[in-house]
Amino acid sequence: MTASQPVVLYDGTCGLCHRSVQFILRHERDHELQFAPLQGETAAALRARFPEIPTTLETVVLVDGDRARLRSKAFLYLSRHLRAPWRWSYGLRWFPGFVLDLGYRFIAAIRYRVWGRVDACDLPAPEHRARFLP
Repeated sequence: MTASQPVVLYDGTCGLCHRSVQFILRHERDHELQFAPLQGETAAALRARFPEIPTTLETVVLVDGDRARLRSKAFLYLSRHLRAPWRWSYGLRWFPGFVLDLGYRFIAAIRYRVWGRVDACDLPAPEHRARFLP
């Protein structure tokens, strides 16, 4: 599988991930991002091309062109698709990933306890449906 547009892979059962996708949809400026759950067919197909995509669900992934970015780097690189002031965080992409990932890993460890799980998928708004991949 080749991603013609950037694809955000997220935990489809995580309440925080669900809220993050909704946030991205509200603050996008270019409407280029596509979304797929880490549990789905799209993620499985992308794992064949990008073996660094973990099978565990605690990592958000941005697949853009020939690169797969994980954890905090995924958020920093996808921020260039957002409107200001959120887009400005793209400038932080030069910070070492292992430093930024300390906070990311802490949030990932507590996300179900704080934000819960999503038991049922929300049906995306009609204008966004085509951007959600299986």
